[in-house]
Amino acid sequence: MEAMQKRAKRRQNTRRGIIVGIVAVVVLGTGALLFSSKSPPTTTTTVAPTTTTTAAAVVSPSSVHFTALTDPSPAGVWGKAPTLVVPPGAPPTKPELANLITGTGPGAVNGDKFTVEYELATYSTRKVVQSSWSTSAFSDTLEPGGLIPGWVEGMQGMKVGGRRELILPPLDGYQDTSPGTGIAANDTLIFIIDLLKLSK
Repeated sequence: MEAMQKRAKRRQNTRRGIIVGIVAVVVLGTGALLFSSKSPPTTTTTVAPTTTTTAAAVVSPSSVHFTALTDPSPAGVWGKAPTLVVPPGAPPTKPELANLITGTGPGAVNGDKFTVEYELATYSTRKVVQSSWSTSAFSDTLEPGGLIPGWVEGMQGMKVGGRRELILPPLDGYQDTSPGTGIAANDTLIFIIDLLKLSK
């Protein structure tokens, strides 16, 4: 009888030990899971925009890769209607850019609101087909969707008081559509832009 009681007590102690061990493993495992599943905090870093001074000839903004405009129009006087000259020969197959007059202050970036005067000529007509100088200045926001790709990319870094000439092949302009008189489908466009105002 005594031996049976001792065996029963041993079994009971063994069971308790096993139960305590299982509980300890479950508690420790749950704690480990909780701590390991917490994701690290996300850190947001704000980088101040930088202003790059470029040579008077060319700027290469973001994804549209502009090359130097080989035969730019005369610089003229900022704030007065420019003399836009369509270069001779076939239109270029890649976008071209020239700073005819360099402005001052911060350069334009996506999301900025701007006001410009501009002239537009086309290779199909070889003459000016639109001019804000004869109507009113043009205002918009520098962002994809509202403007043709060549304007969004071609105005990057432009400063108030600056005059820039852009030549935009169809892919960077209106592509295979004709948005108005003098602009053919798949036309190459030539713009001269004076930046009057810029704000965030």
